[in-house]
Amino acid sequence: MTEPNLGSTAGENVPQHIAIIMDGNGRWARERGLPRTEGHRRGADSVRRVVDACGRLGVKYLTLYAFSSENWKRPPEEVKALMKLLIQFLKTKTKEMVERNVRLQAIGRLHALPPECQEQLHRSVEQTAGNTGITLILALSYGGREEIVDGVKSLIESVEKGHLDRAMIDNDVFSKHLYTRYYPDPDLLIRTSGELRLSNFLLWQLSYTEFYITDVLWPDFGEKELEAAVAEYGRRQRRFGGV
Repeated sequence: MTEPNLGSTAGENVPQHIAIIMDGNGRWARERGLPRTEGHRRGADSVRRVVDACGRLGVKYLTLYAFSSENWKRPPEEVKALMKLLIQFLKTKTKEMVERNVRLQAIGRLHALPPECQEQLHRSVEQTAGNTGITLILALSYGGREEIVDGVKSLIESVEKGHLDRAMIDNDVFSKHLYTRYYPDPDLLIRTSGELRLSNFLLWQLSYTEFYITDVLWPDFGEKELEAAVAEYGRRQRRFGGV
């Protein structure tokens, strides 16, 4: 993906970078007697509401856990439907992202996506590359452990090629070999549907991130819920291990 311009930080009480584990689509559908695919479709509608709300609040980066490396284990028909929904989302929302000054990026093992998904994702990223507003980062075919493994492999390759002395390796150097090397670590992690786990998401980057858990299912998550999370973040004091 193209390197974004980090630009200025958000306001003092507004997180610069929010990451969201969008959970609860299936439960939302089940409670309404609807197929899981309808829950995913309604969840996609929540993405636009949250991106718009983040833009208004002054958030600079929004990372959404859209499809995990473990999600490939789901029934083939559901995976196929999710890939189709991704393509549809990109095709229909890219023009809006251009108009709303949203820059699209993606992280993960993107080569594992179906070719049509890769092609549409590349087109959407290129079409929004000149935008200077909020950066929307989709985590696709993403796993935190896999990212760390890929980062180690990248470090080893750099050392073997003589581009890096292993004595130079520290936290900052390692971070530059991760998928997220162009972005600051998240300030706030939101997880919907009340689950209390990371689910293999941004394991390295969330070391000092503030967590906000809500019982609201992702298809019902919108501006009001986002503002509540940001308000709670603003009441916390981040010490980063200090006193």
